[in-house]
Amino acid sequence: MSESLRNLSTIEYGASPKEIRSNDSTSIGIYGTGGLVGSATKPLFHGPLVVVARKGTLDKPLFITGDCWVIDTAYAVLPNANVDAKWLYYNLLKFDLKKLNESTGVPSISRDYLYRVTFETFPLSEQRKIARILSTVDAVIEKTEAAIAKYKAIKSGMMRDLFTRGIDLKTQKLRPSYEYAPELYKQSELGWVPKEWEVVKIGELASMKSGEGIISNSIFDYARYPVYGGNGLRGFTTEYTHDGNYFLIGRQGALCGNVNRVMGKFYASEHAVVVSVLDQISVDWLSQLLAVMNLNQYSEASAQPGLAVSKILSLIIKKPQFNEQKEIAKHLLSIDSKARIENKILYKYQQLKSALMFDLLTGIVRVKVSEP
Repeated sequence: MSESLRNLSTIEYGASPKEIRSNDSTSIGIYGTGGLVGSATKPLFHGPLVVVARKGTLDKPLFITGDCWVIDTAYAVLPNANVDAKWLYYNLLKFDLKKLNESTGVPSISRDYLYRVTFETFPLSEQRKIARILSTVDAVIEKTEAAIAKYKAIKSGMMRDLFTRGIDLKTQKLRPSYEYAPELYKQSELGWVPKEWEVVKIGELASMKSGEGIISNSIFDYARYPVYGGNGLRGFTTEYTHDGNYFLIGRQGALCGNVNRVMGKFYASEHAVVVSVLDQISVDWLSQLLAVMNLNQYSEASAQPGLAVSKILSLIIKKPQFNEQKEIAKHLLSIDSKARIENKILYKYQQLKSALMFDLLTGIVRVKVSEP
């Protein structure tokens, strides 16, 4: 049986937190359309409840367990006595709240429209079990996201050290910094660098060539050769433009400067610059280095930003010897590999959550309360 939100809850307006905002952290959070925005000295509502945007970002409801303050650009959805708050949150999360937008300017939802939304309802015991199942998947997703963030932070720190200090090939450890071992370094136009390193232009290490135009109807799902643009894989085609060991740099638009590693036979579209390294240069090392150099700052100003390849080729960088390049790349690729595994796990559980929400919240699959 379907019931409207009017029969399942009470929807209250938020209020300005101006008078109750605390400079210190308290247990009473202030919540808006984007999440936690501060702390309050007293609550406006007592949880559990769901925060739904009244204006702004409409499709990101929040589940709040305790006392809170909801600001005046959001609603507090307070579940009735026979309604589980977490189950109600998942229903609102599943529903496309943007469909309720009634404004041509800043997106907004009227309370009357929100009250009209209907959900398939179940006994309270079933609601609670559905909420527990989905919460379990959410816990795995949060744990996986935390692991991805950890690897991202580790790699960021590693890059900073590896691209300035490198690896001592004798000890296979990070070279001591200049402050602790100045005898291992020499002065250069880029500051202190390890004695074994050189300072060179990127154009001395690699060549760059723009990809070729491809019409959209020549890209197929079933063809053999991948087509790469500025944002990675775009599809497949029946021909290829390159065969070997390369990396690509996004050439146009918002992804200008984005770096993607590619191997084998592929088609490079006009939205990418193909980078080919010279002998005794590690393609993995150079691609990792350029990935952190914020290359989009070298785009040429126009209505459609385009990468200034000549500027990139003239940039000066610190170059280790070939064997050290490979060691640096090996460490970074190891972190990338672990992050990829976590991203695959994340995608798997996101898909599982989506499927479970559809099946359980619509009643296509009914849960048995007696089963664990």
